[in-house]
Amino acid sequence: MKLLEDRILKDGKGIGTEILKVDDFLNHQIDVQLLDEMGKEFARLFAHTGANKILTVESSGIAVAYPTARYMGNLPLVFAKKKKPSTMPEGAFVTEVFSFTKQTSTPIIVSKNYLGPDDKLLIIDDFLASGSAGLGLVDIVNQSGAQIVGFGAAIEKEFQGGAAKLRNLGIEVHSLAVIKEIVDGNVIF
Repeated sequence: MKLLEDRILKDGKGIGTEILKVDDFLNHQIDVQLLDEMGKEFARLFAHTGANKILTVESSGIAVAYPTARYMGNLPLVFAKKKKPSTMPEGAFVTEVFSFTKQTSTPIIVSKNYLGPDDKLLIIDDFLASGSAGLGLVDIVNQSGAQIVGFGAAIEKEFQGGAAKLRNLGIEVHSLAVIKEIVDGNVIF
């Protein structure tokens, strides 16, 4: 998606060879118009899937998944929480994910009230790098008995291999901006 690639080149900051900082428009401050266009594009790419829910991880994934859900007919948007709130009833799907940028493992949790065998889930997230968060969501979906109909990432760091891991599981993956590498702080698509 040229609009996103142009924004990454304009306002993104490559750090070393592994990290892309996009706080100006995606992870700290949100460019609502850009995310709206991203939601339209995901809806176009995944229109054929028959998805009846969108699944993501809090918090950055929500901003990308929300307009996608809206453009796909106002689908319910379910997000995995990183801490179990006291209001969550007993019974949840839980798995651990590793964050490359934070260098920590975190449990992600979805109440059993929101996922089940009748669901066809489209997973949407802000980044797809090593695939840890994506594979964690796949694990939660498998626990629920639901079906994954696709995985969309706003930004994919192809060189970290996460998309290949998901495709090897037979999952249709689309990324709006695919980064081949980061060299001396410069992003190469």
